[in-house]
Amino acid sequence: MNQFYKIGVTSDEDSQVGWKSGARVLGVAESFKKTYSNSLAVGLVMRGDFRIDGFGVCRPTIGGRDSTESLLEMFMKLKRQDIRAWILGGSLISWFNVVDIVELHEKTSIPVVCVTYHPSEGVEKYLKEYFPDDWRARLEILEKAGVRTPVRLDTGHAAFLTTAGAGIPWAKRLIDLFTLDGRIPEPVRVARLIAAALFRDGHGHDIEDDVESEN
Repeated sequence: MNQFYKIGVTSDEDSQVGWKSGARVLGVAESFKKTYSNSLAVGLVMRGDFRIDGFGVCRPTIGGRDSTESLLEMFMKLKRQDIRAWILGGSLISWFNVVDIVELHEKTSIPVVCVTYHPSEGVEKYLKEYFPDDWRARLEILEKAGVRTPVRLDTGHAAFLTTAGAGIPWAKRLIDLFTLDGRIPEPVRVARLIAAALFRDGHGHDIEDDVESEN
């Protein structure tokens, strides 16, 4: 059975935890069109000194419920034991295919930080409209992760954080360390660029991805 690096992050003091330049995170972003069957999600391994150290891909179903399983399979295929944290560019991927960040943490023993950027009144009404048969199950996954916490990053930009296996102070510290400017952490930004390019080339034409509409 694979053994993963465990890091204890349970209190406000965790905001002072240092981060060595060689420590790795796994940034996740995707590209998709709602008219296709599957999205293309990229997990990018990045060191604390911003060197890229590998990446993997997976293809969650558009509007499905397999995003968590897909990300876990991608993680396992990477065969990395040096990843210290997940950084997700949103937990609603592949058109409301909800990522269970609590399960990601429990299955890998690695803290998960989900970062989003837009205020929201909630998605319950959209889940009821688009997924009348299983909207409750999707909503339960979101609610299990807890509420989004607004933060002001060191760059001066606002963001919202949701975490599993880590407190908000530690999560903000992590996002600040991996954000050069603006509000998008470098592992997520680069993962999004790769995902968009692979999706575009895989379908043989330019696409305008829909990922921003959900976060």
